[in-house]
Amino acid sequence: MPKIADPLERAFARLDAAPPDPARPVLLAGPTASGKSALALHLAVAQGRVILNADALQVYAMWQVLSARPDATDCARAPHFLYGHVQHDQDWSAGHWLRAVAALLEDHPNPVIVGGTGLYFRALTEGLVEIPPTPKSIRAHADAIQAQHGAAALLADLDPATRARIDCANPARVQRAWEVLQATGQGLAAWQDRTPPPLLPQAATTPYVLRPDVAWLDARITVRFRQMVAQGAVDETRAVLPFWDARAPWAKAIGAPELIAYLQGQISWHEAIDSATLATRQYAKRQRTWFRNRMRGWRDLCATDA
Repeated sequence: MPKIADPLERAFARLDAAPPDPARPVLLAGPTASGKSALALHLAVAQGRVILNADALQVYAMWQVLSARPDATDCARAPHFLYGHVQHDQDWSAGHWLRAVAALLEDHPNPVIVGGTGLYFRALTEGLVEIPPTPKSIRAHADAIQAQHGAAALLADLDPATRARIDCANPARVQRAWEVLQATGQGLAAWQDRTPPPLLPQAATTPYVLRPDVAWLDARITVRFRQMVAQGAVDETRAVLPFWDARAPWAKAIGAPELIAYLQGQISWHEAIDSATLATRQYAKRQRTWFRNRMRGWRDLCATDA
């Protein structure tokens, strides 16, 4: 049999040649633009499974195009859950997602759980502690400190155990840890040490990860973003202008800040396209790093020697 050069074609061929146990849940992770949604649909149709979303941006109602959410045609071929159901003014977190998955597993014990949000897969397979919600007043105070003094001011207040455990270079993670400490009186590390057993241990699943060649993925990212623009990404972004908040979780949709800047007259059209494409590549790189460090036991469907 001739060698298949395209990593996505290779992944399809491997799933067809050695399909997973149809009774076990499948986990399918991969960086943006890697083709994981198409693979999930292929597997769901072939084995009569449903698809559960594990992407933190595809949950938002306003991002059909920019999040590359499955369209009506895909959803008609297999049931899709946890897509496009969260509004911009609703709270949503890994905890919300995990509770939603737990409820769905009662009726659908063998889904394909697909996405690129590593934290969701970690919560699913390693467990997630339930931390009380942060009061709005504390979050507003944290926002003000962050805006005026930067994340370093928040980091200085954290306990040593939490500082040693979180990504101190990530302002969002630092602020979250600060909010937890202020709201509960206990550090985030102390809460994490009480993590319960996982909802789906990795050993009870068939876990796959896509790690395609970087040059191949970068080329797909360039093409896909231009396709998104042709499919209405600018109009989609224009619709959120009245309530745009760059600090909101939903505003992290890749390409949204750049298109907002274009619509507000801050950058040119070509600058917006180039910046959004670069931001997508950088996001994919962060995803690849997470998968490399956290998913070493997962089967890589793109590997040439798999």
